[in-house]
Amino acid sequence: MPKMIVSIDGVVIKEVQLTKDRTTLGRRPYNDIVIDNLAVSGEHAVIQLAGGEVFLEDLNSTNGTYINGKAVKKQLLQNNDTVEIGKYKIRYQGDQVGTGPDKGASIKSGTSAASSPASVPVGGEGTAGKAAAIRVLNGGAAGREVALVKVVTTIGKPGIAVAAITRRPHGFVVAHVDGAENPKLNGSAIQAEPVMLKNGDLLELAGIQMQFVQA
Repeated sequence: MPKMIVSIDGVVIKEVQLTKDRTTLGRRPYNDIVIDNLAVSGEHAVIQLAGGEVFLEDLNSTNGTYINGKAVKKQLLQNNDTVEIGKYKIRYQGDQVGTGPDKGASIKSGTSAASSPASVPVGGEGTAGKAAAIRVLNGGAAGREVALVKVVTTIGKPGIAVAAITRRPHGFVVAHVDGAENPKLNGSAIQAEPVMLKNGDLLELAGIQMQFVQA
């Protein structure tokens, strides 16, 4: 099944399978693919499936939509085409076996941040490596553990501080992906450049303290 792989600064944020004839992309929360960034229009673009082909159409967005560096209005997508919207890159992959539908994809946390500070909108397929998890240390969810079983797990509070933990062949890395407040790793601010995680590392996002644990 064809899918779109969303990334920023080289860090994969989300993998979205194209299960519908029409998939919308934009900043507003009712879109199928939500990118909560001011460079993205409320209703930015639409991805349409027709006769086995996939088209991307810009919906008169403010900052435009680019495919492989070229501004487009409507274009047929080819395998591995890269759609560029602001700092975000969305790579198109043609039909292949996936892990199942991923509806309502969002860079933001998929559930209420107040009740679930470590909510996990994740996508992708696991790779080889040791089992790992994030353990919440304080707040209403203290003691909760979130298993890192997918390629990408996002944690934090949308609009405030969001980090992405990415599983790589050599281990796990963390990077700041959204929000005005930089998450902290062992007391130091996390930037967009991925940082390797090791067992026992302490993460702090918007006042929520967490620990990376790996078997």
